[in-house]
Amino acid sequence: MNYRHAFHAGNHADVLKHSLLLALVASLKRKPSPIFVLDTHAGRGAYNLSGDEATRSGEALAGVNRLQAASPKSVVLREYLKALADFDPQASMRRYPGSPCLLQMALGTDDRMACCELHPEEAAVLKASLGRDPRIAVHQRDGYEAIRALLPPSQGRGLVLIDPPYEAREAEFDRALAALDQVLSRWSTACIAVWYPIKDRAVVRRFLRAASALPAKSAWDASLMVRADSSVLRMNGSGMLVLNPPWQLDETFQPALIELATLLGEGGAGRGELTWLRLDGRRVEA
Repeated sequence: MNYRHAFHAGNHADVLKHSLLLALVASLKRKPSPIFVLDTHAGRGAYNLSGDEATRSGEALAGVNRLQAASPKSVVLREYLKALADFDPQASMRRYPGSPCLLQMALGTDDRMACCELHPEEAAVLKASLGRDPRIAVHQRDGYEAIRALLPPSQGRGLVLIDPPYEAREAEFDRALAALDQVLSRWSTACIAVWYPIKDRAVVRRFLRAASALPAKSAWDASLMVRADSSVLRMNGSGMLVLNPPWQLDETFQPALIELATLLGEGGAGRGELTWLRLDGRRVEA
């Protein structure tokens, strides 16, 4: 694996993914019973935005840094920025929390989380980032393979986050679809969120059409475009497909999505769309 998220930490995709992730957990936490979270591609947990990788790419400048400077109005985005400030109390935005660290802050005393990271060095840093938190188990293993071993959880309620690197673009979409089907076959009530890049619209359309055949009760897709579809080699935006979403989360997240399109879009090309999928309940062959 050659992908290193340190080059991309805090970019527009992270802003979309992490603001929605926190909103998902907050919605699930409205009920008092404990939840379980599985993060299949956890990364290293936290990233140095003043480090060589982040400064070379400069992606955070057009992402989280721009959002922070804009003082957004939507509740979802304000809660997201509050979580970042709690993680980095100096408010310097030098350290950016990945999904495991954000989830660690959001989970309650009785909640549990399993984080999977295949790369040995990244997994070691992840363990150090999360400390000795008894609520969290870190697994150095393939997150897709861990689905069979870790699901269903005893808690009964919770979330699966699937956030692969998409190094092999179309093959990774297929693997994500197979993982979705496997999660639903083992834990039918799970809320599942899948992040995906938008480079080739045809690939994304095929992915969403295939997802509509999954045996979920409901599903919607939130996409954020920051530039026009001018090249299939560049990530022009990204999306989050959510299966079995919490009730009314779409109404909560829609204003944030529209605001992100305005604040992070380049040259007026920003576009945020939340679309419900029409499910037919057929299974996808894994």
